[in-house]
Parts: sequence; structure tokens; C-alpha cells
Amino acid sequence: MNEKEPENGNRLVELGRLFLKLGTVAFGGPAAHIAMLEDEVVSRRNWLSRQHFLDLIGATNLIPGPNSTEMTMHIGYERSGWPGVIVAGISFIFPAFLITGGLAFLYVKYGQLPEIEPFLAGIKPAVMAIILGALWKLGKAAIKSWDLVPVALAAAISLYLGVNEVVALVAGGLIGMVWLRLRRSGAPTVNTFLFPFLAFLGTSAGTALMQSIDREIPLWKIGGFFLKVGAILYGSGYVLFAFLEGDLIHDYGWLTSQELLDAIAVGQFTPGPILTTATFIGYLLGGVPGAIVATIGIFLPAFVFVGILNPLVPRLRQSLWAGAFLDAINACAVALMLVVTLRLGTAALVNLPSILVFGLASIAILKYRLNSVYIVLGGGIIGYLLKLIL
Repeated sequence: MNEKEPENGNRLVELGRLFLKLGTVAFGGPAAHIAMLEDEVVSRRNWLSRQHFLDLIGATNLIPGPNSTEMTMHIGYERSGWPGVIVAGISFIFPAFLITGGLAFLYVKYGQLPEIEPFLAGIKPAVMAIILGALWKLGKAAIKSWDLVPVALAAAISLYLGVNEVVALVAGGLIGMVWLRLRRSGAPTVNTFLFPFLAFLGTSAGTALMQSIDREIPLWKIGGFFLKVGAILYGSGYVLFAFLEGDLIHDYGWLTSQELLDAIAVGQFTPGPILTTATFIGYLLGGVPGAIVATIGIFLPAFVFVGILNPLVPRLRQSLWAGAFLDAINACAVALMLVVTLRLGTAALVNLPSILVFGLASIAILKYRLNSVYIVLGGGIIGYLLKLIL
């Protein structure tokens, strides 16, 4: 931590400024958000050690809700307790809420979304460079010994083969915990690279998330629906989309397929949490009040979960068994981030301009350590110019 710390009120101002900025430019989904957070709060501000940052990532993956948004809340708690949780979380969510709500208004008024693909053509590869830069730093901190390598590999392979992210993380944590304690205690074990893979064969792909509400759509039911989603939603934003498709179209008939696809598109190309897709849908269902209650509903559980979990993380690290569990979870989390990054890369690096932007962004990050905010903005501008030229 820094030697001279500001007063709590000034810390709240710092948190508000940082997360308003990140919430405005944080394109690319949770992996990109976490990369930006690592750059800002670990590398630049030294608010957290890299190890504690990894511990918080591992802990966050075990609770429902948007992981990267919950990480902002964890950072807020570390700086200023409960007030920090609230300031950090709201500051990160608010820009996306405004942008998504504005797009929803235009969508209802004109029946279509504005064309922003030229900017996305540059933002996506720039974000890929940011993610890979963070993965390199987090990976070096998470994979602290060769014993963690097979656990991370097994988790990555299981996710690649279709195992649910939460199942892979929890299984990786439990299997890795047992394995690390056996190794560290000197007990005889099977081959280091065999045990985790055999153990992962026994994991299942997780169960489907289900819920039910009435077909009427007063505000309290819109809010209640998204509150339930926020309270039980594990995994990435793509899990949310499957959830919404099954409930809002097939079960309740609240949206058409095209409306849901447009809502998903908004969540993809706006900065900040992808769960602000709920803001767009809420506006379609109930105007401005619907957008507000949907947004509050889907994010409120995250504030509660983080406030309860954060004080327990240091205690978990002090326990030998829980510490081994966190080590294994951290290794698995980095492995899963790598798999997600590879998947995103196939969609982002599709032509010469995108590869060029990726190369320039990588040089700016690795050699010059340029702030991720400027990487995103510069990538969007370069991508747009390249689209005009080529």
C-alpha cells in the first residue's frame, strides 16, 4: 500500500473518479475489465498486491453476479469499506446505464440501433492486447509452482470441452486444494500431471438455472425478475443471454427474438458491465422506470455478496487448506481467462487492420506501458481510420 494514504472522504472521491472513467471506456467484457483493473489498482496505484488481487478474483468467481463489476466493489471495500463498495460499484455501472438507456430510447423512437461497427473494428483488437498483457502479469503471480500447472491445464481443457465455468472453477479449487495439500505435506501421490486430469473426469457440466414469474409486467415484477437473475447468475454474460432467451421470449413472451438480439448487441458494444443489457430490456418493457428497476435488480445482489465475502478473504488465505484452495482457484481463473481470450481472439483478429491494431496496442502496453484507457480510445480511432482507408 502507499505510505501516505488520503482520508476516507478523499478515497471515495478517488474511487468515484477512477471507476467513472473505467465505466466509460471499459469495452470488451469481464476479461478486459479485469485487465484494466489490474493495470490501474495494482500496477499504477499499488492499492492492492497482485496476490490479493488474484485472491479477490478467485473469491468473486465463487459467487453469483457480474465478476468484473464485483471486482470494482471489492476494490472499493478495500479502500473505504461499505461506502467504497457503493461508490465504486455505482460509478462503474452508471456510465453504461446512461449509454444503454440512451440507445434504448433511440431504438424505441427509430426502430434500429446506430451504426458503430467501424469503431468496434479497432476497439476489439486493442482490448485483446490489454487482456493478454494482464494475463501475462496475473499468470506469473498465479502459477507459483509447477504443481499448479496441471490444475490450470485441466481447468482450461474442461472449459474448452464445454464444462460450465463455475463447475470448472469449483472443481479446480477443490481438486487443487487436495492435491496441493498432499504435495506440500510430502504424502505419496500419483503422478503430478495425472491426478488433476483424472479428477476432472468426474466433474459434470453443471445444471440449468430455472425460475418462474407471472406474465404480467408491472414494475415490481420487472425488478423482481432481474433481482432473481442477479442473485443466481453464474458465469459470463453469455450465460445471461441464454437465460433471457429461455424466459423472456419462450416462457413469458415479453420480447421478440429480434428485440433480444438487439439488446444483446447493445450489451456487447457499450462500455462497462455487459449486464446493462438489463437496462435496455427494462426500458423496452417499462420505459425509464423499467430501465431503472431492471438495472437495480440485476446488480443489487452483487453489492450484498461482495460486502459479506470481502472480509473473509484474508482469513481464507491464512488457513492452510483454504489457502491451497485459493491458490488452485487463482490458477484455474487465469486458465479460464486464457480460454475466453482465445475465443475472443478468433472473433476480434479477423483481417489485416485488426491484426495491425492488435500489434500496435501490444507494443504500447508491453514496451511503453500506456494506460489502458488510451489504448481503447486509440484503438477505436485507428480502427475507424483504417476502415476508411482500406
